[in-house]
Amino acid sequence: MSSSDLAVILPRVIIVSRRSLRKNKFVDFVGEYHLDLIVGYGAVPVIVPRVAGVHTLLHSFEPIHGVLLCEGEDIDPSLYEDEETNLSKEELEEIRRLHASDTAIDKEKDTIELALAKHCLERNIPYLGICRGSQVLNVACGGTLYQDIGKELSKYFPQEKKVVHMDYDNYDGHRHAVNIVEETPLHQWFEESLQDNMEIRVNSYHHQGVKRLAQRFKPMAYAPDGLVEGFYDPDAYNPEEGKFIMGLQFHPERMRKANSDEFDYPGCTAAYKEFVKAVVAYQKKLNIIKRVPTSLKLNKEMEQKRNVIVRSFSLARNLYEGGDNTRQLKESDLKPGAEFLESNIALSVQQENRLKQMGATVRNASSYMERLKMNEEREKLARAVMGKMTIEQLSDLNLFYHLMGQISSDMLEKKQLQNVSTADLP
Repeated sequence: MSSSDLAVILPRVIIVSRRSLRKNKFVDFVGEYHLDLIVGYGAVPVIVPRVAGVHTLLHSFEPIHGVLLCEGEDIDPSLYEDEETNLSKEELEEIRRLHASDTAIDKEKDTIELALAKHCLERNIPYLGICRGSQVLNVACGGTLYQDIGKELSKYFPQEKKVVHMDYDNYDGHRHAVNIVEETPLHQWFEESLQDNMEIRVNSYHHQGVKRLAQRFKPMAYAPDGLVEGFYDPDAYNPEEGKFIMGLQFHPERMRKANSDEFDYPGCTAAYKEFVKAVVAYQKKLNIIKRVPTSLKLNKEMEQKRNVIVRSFSLARNLYEGGDNTRQLKESDLKPGAEFLESNIALSVQQENRLKQMGATVRNASSYMERLKMNEEREKLARAVMGKMTIEQLSDLNLFYHLMGQISSDMLEKKQLQNVSTADLP
C-alpha cells in the first residue's frame, strides 16, 4: 500500500499552529510531543497555520475527523467577560510584565480556534483541548476564565496552600498536585497510580484558568486551590462511538521522567489514545453516512426528467443568489424540483449540503421568498430578545439547544444508517 493510500485512509486531526518571533520574523510551530502521540496512535495531524484570513478558509480543511487545540497566548477577555474586570490598571500592568510571553493577545488565533471548537460542538466531532485548548472549549460553551490566577484566586490562600501553576525556570520538570474526581475518564486512566487521596502530580504552565465552568461540562480534576484542571462532556464521551469532548488544563504529554521519554504514570498517554480511538470511530461513521450507491444508467425518458429537475434546481440556485429578482421566474419552473424534494426526503449529508447551497432545500418552492422574509424577521426578533438576556440565561438557552441538536444529530445518523443498510439489500 502506498503512502498516498494511507493518507486517504487515516483519519485527520486538525491542529492550529502557534506564532513565534524568530530572527525578526514570525514562524508557526506545533509541539512535537502532540504530533508524535497523534501519529503513534494512528491519525494524521493536519496543521492549520495561524495566519490572517485562515478562519474564512476552514471549510477547505475538510474532512475533519478530530480537533486538537493546545498551547498559545491568553484568550481575549472580551470573548468571555461582559463586565469590566475587578483588576486594577496597576495589577493588569504587573500581569503583563510577569507573563510577557503569554499576555500578547492573538485575535486571529482566537477566531480560528473558537470557530473550530464550535464546529466540533455542532457536529459532535471529537475534540481534545490541552492547556489553552481547554480554555477555548470552556469559552466556546459560555464559560469564563480567571485573567490571572495569582491576582484573582491565589491571593485568598495562605502562602503554604498556594499552588504554583507555572515555573518559568523549570518548564518541563515543574509538578503540582491535583485531585482526581471518581467515576470520570481521568479516574479510569490513572486508577492504578492513585492512592487513597486520589492525587497525582501534573505538569502545568499557565497563569489563567477556568473561573466558571460551562454548564454542559463535568469536572474531572481539581488543584488544591480549587481550580478545575480537567473537565469533559459526559453526554459526548464514548470513544468507541466516535464521541469525545474534553479539556485538560495540565500537560500529560510533558509528564516524563528527567532526561527520558518514560512517562510519570501509565495513564499519561490515555487522553491521546482515547481521543484518536474516537477520531477513528468518527471517520468510520462519517464514511458510512457518505457512501453513495453506484450511479444508474438512465433511459431516454428518465434522462429527460433528470434534465428538467436539474434545470429546476439551477433556477432555484439563481433565485437564492439573486435575492428578489424573480419577475421572469414562473412557479411551474420550480415545481419539478419541489416535487422531487417531496418524494426524496431522506437525503445524504452530501446531498443536503449541496441543496442548501442552491437554496433548494425548501419543500414548498412557491412560498420560498415569503419564508425567506419571515425567517429574516424572526432572526431580528430573536436577536432583540436575546440581547436583553443575562449571561446565565443565554448559557441555559445554549445548553438546551445543544442538547436538542445532539439528539437530532443522533437520530439523523441512525436514520441515515438505516437508509444505507436498506440500499445495500439485494
